Amino acid sequence: QVQLVESGGGSVQAGGSLRLSCAASGYIYSTMCMGWFRQAPGKEREGVAAIYNGGGSTYYADSVKGRFTISQDNAKTTVYLQMNALKPEDTAMYYCAASYGVGLCSPPRRYNVWGQGTQVTVSS
Repeated sequence: QVQLVESGGGSVQAGGSLRLSCAASGYIYSTMCMGWFRQAPGKEREGVAAIYNGGGSTYYADSVKGRFTISQDNAKTTVYLQMNALKPEDTAMYYCAASYGVGLCSPPRRYNVWGQGTQVTVSS
């Protein structure tokens, strides 16, 4: 299966930007989704954005539409999450995840391969 390693988290003031990266290795196919999720302390995990390797179709949670952009390199080995206009409520641990198979990448699709996460902290 694929292995995922996130990077790019950090601390930023509200209104700032960060770009997260997810390096993928192992079994990478066109028929799979790559997603970004986040979880804040005391809250449920939330699907933030996702992209389908085979055609580039994307999904965004309503809470990040217009502010976050998911993309990937041509080799499909790195997935990015560009986060602009960050808000304190974006503070969370961000995880990269993968899901094999065709179909929509949006919830309730199940993701079964996870990275270790990278922390994003947005101060007001």
